[in-house]
Amino acid sequence: MWIPTENEKYGVVLASFRGTVQHGLPLEIGDTVQLLEKCEGWYRGFVLKNPNAKGIFPCSYIYLKNAHIKNKGQFETVIPMEDSVITEMTSTLRDWGAMWKRLYVVKSAQHTHKNEGDLFHRLWHVMNEILDLRRQVLVGHLTNDRMRDVKHHITARLDWGNEQLCLDLVPRREFSMVDPDEISVTELFKLMEHRHRKKETPVPASTHHLFVHMKSLMSFSLGEELEVFFHIYDSRENRPLSERFFVRLNKNGVPKSPEKTERQCTLFVDLGSSDLRKDVYIVVHIIRIGRMGAGEKKNLCSVQYRRPFGCAVVSIADLLTADSKDDHLLKVYACNTESEWHQIHESIIRKISSRYNLAGSNTGLAVSLQLLHGDIEQLRREYMVLFTRGVSITKKLGFSDIIMPGDMRNDLYITLEKGEFEKGGKSVARNVEITVYVLDIDGQVMKSYVAAGSGEPGGDEYHSFVLYHNNSPRWAEQIKLPIPVDMFRGSHVRFEFRHCSTKDKGEKKLFGYSFVPLMQEDGRTLPDGTHELIIHKCEENANLQDSARYLKLPFSKANLPGNNQAVKGVKESFWITSFLCSTKLTQNGDMLDLLKWRAHPERINDSLSKLKEIDGSEIVKFLQDTLDTLFGILDESSQRYGLKVFDCLVHIINLLQDSKFQHFKPVMDTYIESHFAGALSYRDLIKVLKWYVDRIIDAEHQDHIQQVLKASEYIFKYIVQSRRLFALATGGQNEEEFRCCVHELFMSIRFFLSQENKGTSPVTQTQAVFLRTFPAVYGELLKIFTVKEVAGFVKETLGSLPATAHAECPLEAVKLQCMAKTVESQLYVNPDSRCTLLPVVLRLLQAHMQEQRDLVMCAHILTSMLSLIRKDDSVTTEPAVSEEVDLIVESLLGLLLQTILEITNRPQPAGTNMRLQFQDVTGEFVACLLALLRQMTDKHYQQLLQAFTSKDDLRDFLLQIFTVFRILIRPEMFPKDWTVMRLVTNNVIITTVLYLSDALRKNFLNEKFDYKVWDSYFYLSVIFINQPCLQLESFSPSKRKKILEKYGDMRVMMGCEIFSMWQNLGEHKLNFIPAMIGPFLEVTLVPQPDLRNVMIPIFHDMMDWEQRRSGNFKQVEAKLIDKLDSLMSEGKGDETYRELFNSIIPLFGPYPSLLKKIERETWRESGISLIATVTRLMERLLDYRDCMKLGEVDGKKIGCTVSLLNFYKTELNKEEMYIRYIHKLYDLHLKAQNYTEASYTLLLYDELLEWSERPLREFLNYPMQSEWQRKEYLHLTIVQNFDRGKCWENGIILCRELADQYDSYYDYRNLSKMRMMEASLYDKIMDQQRLEPEFFRVGFYGKKFPFFLRNKEFVCRGHDYERLEAFQQRMLNEFPHAIAMQHVNQPDQTIYQAEAQYLQIYAVSPIPESQDVLQRDGVPDNIKSFYKVNHIWRFRYDRPFHKGTKDKENEFKSLWVERTTLTLVQSLPGISRWFEVDKRELVEVSPLENAIEVIENKNLQLRTLITQCQSRQMQNINPLTMCLNGVIDAAVNGGLARYQEAFFVKDYVMNHPEDGEKIGRLRELMFEQAHILEYGLAVHEKFVPQDMKPLHKKLVDQFHVMKSSLGIQEFPAYVRASPVHFNGSPRNSCRNSVPNILSLDGARVVARRSPLTYPSVNRYSSSSLSSQASNEVSNITGQSESSDEVFNMQPSPSTSSLSSNHSASPNVTSSAPSSARGSPQLQDKHKHSRENSCLSPRERPVSAIFPTPLDPAQKASPNQIGDTILPRSDPNLSAPDKGSSAKSIRSQSPGPMSRSPQKSSMPPFTPSPTECQSAGLVSNSPVLSGSYSSGISSLSRCSVSEASGTEATAGDHPAHLAATMPNSVSSGSDELIRRENKTPPPYSVYERTNPRRPVPLPHSLSIPPNADPPALPPKPHQIRTSSMKLDQASDSRRADGVPHVPRPRPLPRKVSQL
Repeated sequence: MWIPTENEKYGVVLASFRGTVQHGLPLEIGDTVQLLEKCEGWYRGFVLKNPNAKGIFPCSYIYLKNAHIKNKGQFETVIPMEDSVITEMTSTLRDWGAMWKRLYVVKSAQHTHKNEGDLFHRLWHVMNEILDLRRQVLVGHLTNDRMRDVKHHITARLDWGNEQLCLDLVPRREFSMVDPDEISVTELFKLMEHRHRKKETPVPASTHHLFVHMKSLMSFSLGEELEVFFHIYDSRENRPLSERFFVRLNKNGVPKSPEKTERQCTLFVDLGSSDLRKDVYIVVHIIRIGRMGAGEKKNLCSVQYRRPFGCAVVSIADLLTADSKDDHLLKVYACNTESEWHQIHESIIRKISSRYNLAGSNTGLAVSLQLLHGDIEQLRREYMVLFTRGVSITKKLGFSDIIMPGDMRNDLYITLEKGEFEKGGKSVARNVEITVYVLDIDGQVMKSYVAAGSGEPGGDEYHSFVLYHNNSPRWAEQIKLPIPVDMFRGSHVRFEFRHCSTKDKGEKKLFGYSFVPLMQEDGRTLPDGTHELIIHKCEENANLQDSARYLKLPFSKANLPGNNQAVKGVKESFWITSFLCSTKLTQNGDMLDLLKWRAHPERINDSLSKLKEIDGSEIVKFLQDTLDTLFGILDESSQRYGLKVFDCLVHIINLLQDSKFQHFKPVMDTYIESHFAGALSYRDLIKVLKWYVDRIIDAEHQDHIQQVLKASEYIFKYIVQSRRLFALATGGQNEEEFRCCVHELFMSIRFFLSQENKGTSPVTQTQAVFLRTFPAVYGELLKIFTVKEVAGFVKETLGSLPATAHAECPLEAVKLQCMAKTVESQLYVNPDSRCTLLPVVLRLLQAHMQEQRDLVMCAHILTSMLSLIRKDDSVTTEPAVSEEVDLIVESLLGLLLQTILEITNRPQPAGTNMRLQFQDVTGEFVACLLALLRQMTDKHYQQLLQAFTSKDDLRDFLLQIFTVFRILIRPEMFPKDWTVMRLVTNNVIITTVLYLSDALRKNFLNEKFDYKVWDSYFYLSVIFINQPCLQLESFSPSKRKKILEKYGDMRVMMGCEIFSMWQNLGEHKLNFIPAMIGPFLEVTLVPQPDLRNVMIPIFHDMMDWEQRRSGNFKQVEAKLIDKLDSLMSEGKGDETYRELFNSIIPLFGPYPSLLKKIERETWRESGISLIATVTRLMERLLDYRDCMKLGEVDGKKIGCTVSLLNFYKTELNKEEMYIRYIHKLYDLHLKAQNYTEASYTLLLYDELLEWSERPLREFLNYPMQSEWQRKEYLHLTIVQNFDRGKCWENGIILCRELADQYDSYYDYRNLSKMRMMEASLYDKIMDQQRLEPEFFRVGFYGKKFPFFLRNKEFVCRGHDYERLEAFQQRMLNEFPHAIAMQHVNQPDQTIYQAEAQYLQIYAVSPIPESQDVLQRDGVPDNIKSFYKVNHIWRFRYDRPFHKGTKDKENEFKSLWVERTTLTLVQSLPGISRWFEVDKRELVEVSPLENAIEVIENKNLQLRTLITQCQSRQMQNINPLTMCLNGVIDAAVNGGLARYQEAFFVKDYVMNHPEDGEKIGRLRELMFEQAHILEYGLAVHEKFVPQDMKPLHKKLVDQFHVMKSSLGIQEFPAYVRASPVHFNGSPRNSCRNSVPNILSLDGARVVARRSPLTYPSVNRYSSSSLSSQASNEVSNITGQSESSDEVFNMQPSPSTSSLSSNHSASPNVTSSAPSSARGSPQLQDKHKHSRENSCLSPRERPVSAIFPTPLDPAQKASPNQIGDTILPRSDPNLSAPDKGSSAKSIRSQSPGPMSRSPQKSSMPPFTPSPTECQSAGLVSNSPVLSGSYSSGISSLSRCSVSEASGTEATAGDHPAHLAATMPNSVSSGSDELIRRENKTPPPYSVYERTNPRRPVPLPHSLSIPPNADPPALPPKPHQIRTSSMKLDQASDSRRADGVPHVPRPRPLPRKVSQL
């Protein structure tokens, strides 16, 4: 039977358990489990990380641990009873583990992200470190101190990791986490702030230490041992700051004892911050030990001397900037004259270069220098290695900035300054060496007490260095004598002077000595300063062992008796400087006099007076002795010396306030507790203190009294301790008297405090001094009086202060400080005294907060007060605490709210310090408010609400508190990692709101309804729910679980509250429609199902009420749509937008509750349509936001914005949103450098504006201006962008429009500028090169694409130089999950419905609209190139295939072409680089038509090249050579023969009688080609260079072979009839007018075309360029065995197949076969005639080379050829029908022709046996010239046409066919009608009438659908035929009636419609 467990509640899994038994729970080793029940060796329970899955597992797998149980029963939670640090480590490491893995993924994905990678590794190390420390803590073998260190280390690491991973700041006290419920909010705030501060600002260290490591001296000329001395030198005061550090170097310049690091490393300790400045230096002196002269021979002398070598300096300031562990190489300088050695470092510092020079070009001192900061103990912890390895300590000269009690030091420093010596009978000066000894009282040399510096141990003696031949040597050598205190008395130092001979023996001869005793008889030591010592002469053998003999002699010239002139007159002297640094000895006689007061009672008065002049460090040394002395004097003669002793005591107490001596306060405290024995002193002290206080008001000078009051804390300490001693000794006698005295003292104090004075009067300052020290007295009084008594004293004393306060009075701030200390004191903590003091404190706070003064201090006091009232207190001491809360609420709640409002609304001050202070004070007040609200119970709220007398007061209060709550919710209220604090805040807010909502319902509903309060309430609730810190979905599971356990989901609670309040509103709901729609919608966007269920009915309610009120809910709809947009763009539901995508749509789509509710209503139709609209908008907005999250601008972003823009325009008609998205799209284009698209986009806005003076408001980035000004600005911006996008033609139109505006205003200045701009654009068209972009068709298939792309096809305009492969790669980068389809067939439904992304990409050819420009002769290519690729609506793609069985012998028989024409919704370029395909048409082109098209194109190409060659347009003749070679070679080797075999054989003619005309046409074209070739060879011969003559000969020979293979002996009659001359001589040639066919309805006349006017130029795909160029001339039969190989067009899985799939023929017509197979339908001709005009001048068809045969009846006047190189085609033959125009061109003679080449319909162009290269290469480009190849192999790669795929159909039908064609006419007319009535593209705005003088609107670059094209202008060499006149006469549909001009312009039309 399963029994609930009692104590076994919590355990850890020891081994993994698979859970294979029934109800088994799988466990992993290390999991923690909570146990619920037990049964026969099995437990039932759950793993803590997944509490929902419960199951059973064996007991043996679990290790039990002790735990606390909270909420026993069903919802119990278990808290392990282990160290809280361990619990925290465990949970934190689990959280980090997951994040660490994510970091790894990020690191792998982005190799570049160095920081992420770094963090990954650093976190790994820290986690390992924490695990290691956790092990140590768990084992439990650590000492307490070590445990503290380890915990400190752990928490520091945890905090570091949390900060790095942007996790929450953990509030801690003593290493363990704090439960926010266990402490008051103010305490929590303080803890958080402290941790935050610690993180932010490291406290700068006040002490610094310099680490020096001597490495080596580098010099080539060593060979002697060296001594190196380092010290720190202050060049401002010219004195050393530290003692010396001494290192011995061997002959190689490295330290002598390398194993002893303390001999090479030192720490210069206790440098103050003031020592780290530029003029403090590290000075290094180097002394060599060896011969007197550096260059002397070795054998000369064996005696070693210390001689100067060099000096180096480095500024300490340089170390502050250098890298911490830099090695420095210091330059070493030597003295020019040895006598200057003592000041060489100063010379170097001052740069007096005449005194020193480099000691050697490569001499350098290698040292490591590092500044360390912090106290020495801290360094010991941080740099343990340094101290364990050994480092010598080099002390400062004198005490450090802070003297610590217990520091023991007794160092005497003596500097050997200089000497004055006589020659001693020698001709040259002496070489003097000094030897220093220290001797004790018995005259014995003291061993090892002479130290040259730290680093080396002290010696028995010290030898100075020797200066060569110098009788006035200056050494400036410092030595240290660390003599113990007890050996000081009687000791002396002896200096012996020797002359060092440099003769053979090199002996040192003694010639004199000096000495100096260390202590005087009266106990004073040798005073600091310079002493001139007497040199006593002696001989070499003088016995100095007996010191008693010379000690009687005088030692210094300063203290000689006046009559001893003899010695004073001696010239020889020796100067030393002494400096004592001792904590035990004094040089001060006054100090000694005071301490020995009993010996000289008469000097007491004097000594007490002098105490104030004695240096503080001397008093501190003897603090205890001094105090004993003072109280001894007081006890013995209090009457006489009472006042003086009191003053001295005050002086000493105040001395300890100084920062240098503050550490001696504990010494005084210890003295009072343990050593003070003045049991009677209290009377005198009270008496003197009262005496001083009573005199305050009358005294003129308050300084001394202020000093007394400053010391009052310690005076009271002495009084209390004295009284306690007295009471102990006497059993408590005189108690009453003592109390009386104290009361009287306080009476005096109260009286002096109650004085009102002017702000700056001395008495006020004295009051301030007293108030500062008063709180420190409470603790002392409590030792004798009861809590209530002391509270009474304090209350009365503080209550006596003058109440009226002036803001500027300094006393006010001090009062507050005093209150603050009072509230923090022990006295206030006691509840008994608290109730006494609280009113006083509150009164003061109230006064200050009302006036908004000293808020920092007020916040501080409030914080302290509220920290004492804890949550649990309210249970234990209910009444007292409740009363306190009552008092505080009553007096401060309103003020607190007001203060928070004031602070947060006033502008933040500029200075950072002030700003921080402001932030803190806000935080503190907020914490106080929260603490107070958290303490309030039902009763408090009732009292609070009842206290409001009027409704207005209550209303104001509610508005105020709601506003404050809104401020508290702001994200910037607390730092971002303070989640704990935020959750507490929210918990308090929601509790308070629940209390206050009752008051709202009771007081402000029905007739008392108040909109403002309710609105404020709803607004607060919405903001509350939307806070980031409550969005639990974004948190880790463990954090979410913790929050839910502690607080629940506060959003749902607030949501329910909103709902219930809304239901209470009744008809007042109408007040909140539509205002609250937005906010409530925001709430529903929170992905919390319960919250949504609560909130959604409100929308139904709103719709219902709005319907009742106004019969519709347009307002609701409008508001919903506006709000949705702004919420989405803010990225609401930012992190989880994918889930939102699924869950928001159900909200408006199939959300059962809302839809079902609506379906029951009478207004259900409009309701459901609203929901559908909103759903569609949501889809687009989510797509938009999804795309905008990506980095760089790509097609997806732009496409998405276009889709949204269209939706706002067409479906919602929201102009403002539409304009906003226009600008967003414009910015995207600019960012992507799509300048043309940017211009088109901005035009959309431009077209919404008129040229009017209507004022426009400020909007987006536009200022307030008139509509005219804004339109002008837009025009200029658009022109600028068209210019940048090289779309100059469009810019010109806008320039003209602007110019007309300026003209109408007579603004000639701007008009001139505009005309100049227009001119510059024309120049650019002519001078600058433009690249023609490629176009690609892209299909997006599959459900995974965004809504606006899904299962749609688009045509995209490529970037400059972008070929298919590059484009395909770009698309795959934009859609990384997409799969590229490897075929071009339309996909089936499975692909459409697939849960994937498929991309189908191939290149397409544009079909230009603007044929008139392209057809016209003499128009430069620069101009034509624009019209070929701009304003393109239609695109074409050809796919060759074999129909029926494929003929192995001749594949051309069965080779058909499938031609697809795509029509877009808008022309390219436009507002996007891609537009959706609106319509696709498919036609098939027969093999015969195909062959005709191929040969026609080749003929045109040949003509163009011949023309270029003749007109000298070609740089070289290679292109023509290659082309001729290709055609002739292919023809000879069977090219044209293949066509003959295929189509001229009897079988074909018999089987295809309907193709008779076409076969004739093909034959004519072949003959025509031969004729062109013949002429081409003639031209070639003229221009061919010498070296290519053999090739030319070969071509001529082959041409004859070709002619004979075609069976041509002579050209047919129709070719001969009009002999053509290419030499340019004027010749008449007969022309043939071709009849036109009029459609039956008479509405449309279709122009006939000459068969020779078809465009030919082909273009390579990216893959074809290289391969084309490399092909050799080859034989068709040898090259291709099958047409598959020839065309290389079959779908293949490789990417390259995609690139070549589009390479089928470019110029193929879309003629679908009609019943008469192969005959083109009318629409095809129509298309063809429009598209045909795409040719550049070089590509212009030339029909006059082979004029058509003339019917005698049709002869017309001959046309003049003039100077043209080639004859041109008749305008009647090639006048284009624009497709959009319906212009009729009448023929001269309608009679049919019996046989003419025009009769065959023109087949689509596909590569053929005669085709060998793409005429795309026929350009002037030198790069491409010479790269042609011939041969059929190149056909496979032949690409789309250079002429941008102009479609063409062959000539016209004969007249007798006209009657048989009604069907084809009507079918074609669909296309015509569509073109004519083409709906303008979205957003086109039609022409408006202009109020000013008429200004022509900008005309379009393509002809509008409903306007007729003007006829082509007459060519210069042609006479206008009557037919042309007829054309113009019969142009009945011309709208404007303007007469025709030679160079017509299309009608104006807006650019964005183009």
